[in-house]
Amino acid sequence: MTLVKTTNPFAKSFDGLMNELFNEFPATLGKTMREDVFHFPPVNIVDKANAFAIQLSVPGFDKTDFNVKLDANILTISAEKKDEQVSETDKTIRKEFSLKSFKRSFTVDEKIDAANIAAKYENGILLVELPKKKKQKLLQKNNYSIKF
Repeated sequence: MTLVKTTNPFAKSFDGLMNELFNEFPATLGKTMREDVFHFPPVNIVDKANAFAIQLSVPGFDKTDFNVKLDANILTISAEKKDEQVSETDKTIRKEFSLKSFKRSFTVDEKIDAANIAAKYENGILLVELPKKKKQKLLQKNNYSIKF
């Protein structure tokens, strides 16, 4: 067995650069573009037995900052944080907090009971519950296959 030690610093750094460029870069770019450039908060959508749940991670907002609107079959969730008034006697040395607004839209189909959509905001998570219509609940519960 022969052991060869490489002292070329460019070989290791080039491999590391290629690994970062092709393996790690797209995932971090997607997150950065989505959250920092387009201001889209991360979303989880959960299919429950009686409803769909949309969870948005949006810390730093107040309950009154949100606007949830259903227009035809498009559910739009938006928020705008109002600028806070700072006392004129205080001098800001550094300001890294930024006020961001966002707008996300989701297509809602006929399975949703639009009259009973509810939303609540707790601990930085906005939860929007989209209840399923009774007919849809029965079909899922009994697991029937219906052909038209």
